[in-house]
Amino acid sequence: MDERNSKFQELINFIKSLYPGLNPVPLHAPVFWGNEKKYLLDCIESTYVSYVGKYVTQFETMTAEFTGARYAVAVVNGTAALQIALQLAGVKSGDEVVTQALTFVGTANAIVHAGGVPVFIDVDLDTLGMSPSKLEEWLKTNVSLGASTKKPTNRLTGRRISAIVPVHIFGHPCRINEIKEIAAEYDIPLIEDSAEAIGSYYMGRHLGTFGLAGILSYNGNKTITTGGGGMIITDDEVVANRARHLTRTAKVPHDWEYIHDEVGYNYRMTNVCAAIGVAQMEKIKEYLENKRETAHRYEEFCDEYGISLMLEPQDARSNYWLNAIILKNRLEREKFLGFSNAQGVMTRPIWRLMHKLDMFKHCQHDSLTNSLWLEERVVNIPSGARS
Repeated sequence: MDERNSKFQELINFIKSLYPGLNPVPLHAPVFWGNEKKYLLDCIESTYVSYVGKYVTQFETMTAEFTGARYAVAVVNGTAALQIALQLAGVKSGDEVVTQALTFVGTANAIVHAGGVPVFIDVDLDTLGMSPSKLEEWLKTNVSLGASTKKPTNRLTGRRISAIVPVHIFGHPCRINEIKEIAAEYDIPLIEDSAEAIGSYYMGRHLGTFGLAGILSYNGNKTITTGGGGMIITDDEVVANRARHLTRTAKVPHDWEYIHDEVGYNYRMTNVCAAIGVAQMEKIKEYLENKRETAHRYEEFCDEYGISLMLEPQDARSNYWLNAIILKNRLEREKFLGFSNAQGVMTRPIWRLMHKLDMFKHCQHDSLTNSLWLEERVVNIPSGARS
């Protein structure tokens, strides 16, 4: 066994020691250490299992308090949350939305669901999030103010640019303050895809609270889960009220009449999902500390064995949703993926870049130099909370 394979075997052994008794070792399994069963039983006994019930409101309140946002609106998943946030930011059919190619497909899908056309910008190597310098360069090169709308317009396509959507990858904060300043300079609404970032902070401020709105995801593999679910967080009362109205089929309040004043969406989170979320929020600090300790142990191991590990950026506190190692090249990445999964340790590559997917090949993008480099090298390793 050569030196590199020996290091990988040591890493596999170390991961198995962190998660004893699990075969395979999952990438990020949910844990239920609190009142989940109790609250679910309460839902069943009360018969409030759909989107009417006390747990939805309680989950929203707890999320707002935890993140420091003034308002939180619970919905069915993170993609739906981002779609609604974009529509409330003013995205119309045919408008462009600037985001990054290095992201989960839900980001780009939500843009299309909102009627928009994605534009893909490169990321910074040390954050995996949208690069402020690349964003500014693209805007300076491609954007002018429309003669009639006075809104930023892409010179090449003639389309209005209606939003900027940076993504906080694996819970690591991007340089959101700089991106916010650039967005303000061009008068483009900023919506944060913070789906992976509950419990992550930049300069002491929770992610998702820097722009007009941010979104969170509670999929089964996230830091906390509701089985499936999402949240819109915002400080804007109008945005919050409109989000609630749209995600509840745009129903006008009435004691018995069914009156809907616009085309809405059946996107409200159910009471059953929210009940799990309330129990998870009661334990969130414990989960975050547990995962942070795991990341610290990975850091010590990787330092000893000369393996590159993705760490939280400067001025940031990451939730370390998924720990990631950075390998030498694609060949080494493929070897490690095969090697680890064959031994019962679930590892996964970072996502294929969005502009390479058939439905987004037509979308404009910059050179994506860093994104392409990372795509060939980044692998996620098991990161769930450990009992």
